[in-house]
Amino acid sequence: MLYGLYRIFGTALFFLIQPMARLFIFLSPRKGHGLRERLGQAELGWLRTNAGLPRVWIHAASVGEVNAALILIEELTRRGSPVDIVLTTMTVAGLDVARQRLPPQTGSFLAPLDVVRVVRRVLSRVRPALYVCLEAELWPAMLVELRRADIPMVLLNGRMTARSYDRYRLAGDLIQPLLQGFAEVAAIREEDAARYVGLGVAPARVQVTGNVKFAFPPEDIQAIRSLYRNRLGVDQTAVFLCGSTRSGEERLLAGVYKALLEKDGRELLWVVAPRHLRRLAEVKALLLELRLDFDLYSELADTRRRRNVVLVDSLGELARIYSAGDYNFVGGSLVGRGGHNIMEPVRWGRPVYYGPHIDDFKDAAHILEDAGAGFRVADAGQLLAQIERHMNDSAAYEQACAGAESVMAGQQGVAARQVEIIMRQLARRSEKEQDNNRYESSNRP
Repeated sequence: MLYGLYRIFGTALFFLIQPMARLFIFLSPRKGHGLRERLGQAELGWLRTNAGLPRVWIHAASVGEVNAALILIEELTRRGSPVDIVLTTMTVAGLDVARQRLPPQTGSFLAPLDVVRVVRRVLSRVRPALYVCLEAELWPAMLVELRRADIPMVLLNGRMTARSYDRYRLAGDLIQPLLQGFAEVAAIREEDAARYVGLGVAPARVQVTGNVKFAFPPEDIQAIRSLYRNRLGVDQTAVFLCGSTRSGEERLLAGVYKALLEKDGRELLWVVAPRHLRRLAEVKALLLELRLDFDLYSELADTRRRRNVVLVDSLGELARIYSAGDYNFVGGSLVGRGGHNIMEPVRWGRPVYYGPHIDDFKDAAHILEDAGAGFRVADAGQLLAQIERHMNDSAAYEQACAGAESVMAGQQGVAARQVEIIMRQLARRSEKEQDNNRYESSNRP
């Protein structure tokens, strides 16, 4: 019943906006490119590149989920798995990150509108052997049409908050059939797994694998750290790096930076990376108001740093820029934004600092705090005190670094476990196709 209403409403809305969308695409082909993809008209010339390989369609919501997808793709590549990957995302920012980091032969485009007509058009062109949904991107028309086309689906990195669980239970007639269509669900935590089972997924189809967002692939940490510290023009200079900052935080963090300079006396570089590039003008104005001269990170590729503040103005690099930091703060946490990925700085063997508003990353915070690698502060004053302690007590700082390394070691294997699910479902799909072919052959006259 609910799906029928959803389908009728979506189709009606699609036909209502379609003439305006076509006019926009005609008048502005460049700006309308993303809209064409949402309407199911993406250019898919790359489909011929890996023809013959089983195609895995991975869908990720935005930048964070795209980064998780990239970890899975790297694991598939490392194994030499013979698959063709297609990646879709809901946002232009996510698509930009995907296209920067994916190999040329890997297709990526904006996900189609969740309208039956559009979904069928894209499915008939992409023809996936397996659909991978990351976290909880449950689009009813897409999932129903995948099931109708007998294309297996898996849900990886499954997160289910208590709030989402209560909401989904209210919409049980719509959500339960969608979830029951997944061949396997890889939940992040035991609590997530229990909630999926509570919504009707068979317990045998649910397993706990951990969070692939925290399962970074093995890399030469020191080489990458040297690369980014060289770009920032630092050797022995300490780096106070503040990533994914939100409105209202930069002023507080500037106060922490100035206080560290006054109290400690040693040279200190402050790197600030706003969460959204559209706020660059706002942050520039603030730095000028505070009389803090700054370099733009993008300019450091060609020129040497001249100032002690660097404003990051590039997209998709923050996760690696963290490698250059000594005292890394993750934003969205001093103001009520739920925080951002506090594991990214820890990846490089350094502790992380964050404010009290870390609701979206509670599980990561518990892991880090238990290991002595995560430091939750109530306000900017406590942040200053904690960083000062680590600056002045090398033993405490080294212990925090060791805790970070321990956490990362404990996350190994998450990507491998989730990739095993992909390979298992592809094998089952292949066996099913072979059985069907044998049956058809045996019944030919």
